[in-house]
Parts: sequence; structure tokens; C-alpha cells
Amino acid sequence: MSIEQNFDSNFRYVLVAARRARQLQNGAEPLVKASSRKACRVAQDEIAAGKIAYVKADDAKVLKPEIEAPEVPRFVS
Repeated sequence: MSIEQNFDSNFRYVLVAARRARQLQNGAEPLVKASSRKACRVAQDEIAAGKIAYVKADDAKVLKPEIEAPEVPRFVS
């Protein structure tokens, strides 16, 4: 795993900002002084200040569990 400061996509940026905003709504202290009291804006200000990072797994491979199932019938035409 590695700690990333820069975002590789807008989607990841939104996910990190949303998660941090939820933490702020639940009572976490802001890491920067922000002009707004809205959690979403404070989270964006924290990201812009470089105070928020995310952990990215080095191995992005998704493993599916093996499920035993009956064989699928094959029709020959």
C-alpha cells in the first residue's frame, strides 16, 4: 500500500472529499481554518491544503471466490 497525495481521477477526489465531509459532520475537528462552515467545503479546503491523503493498495486485482455449482448444460445443434 502507498499513501497518495495527488488524485488520479475526479471520482477518487469526490470519494475522499465525501468521506472526509462525513467525518467532519460526525464531530471531527477541521485540519485547516476555512471560511465556510459547510463540511463539504471544509473537506475541499483540507485537500487543497495537502492535509488529506488516501491509501492506495498496490495490488488492484480483485479475487472472486470459487463457488461450486452444477455443470452448465451444453446444447449441440
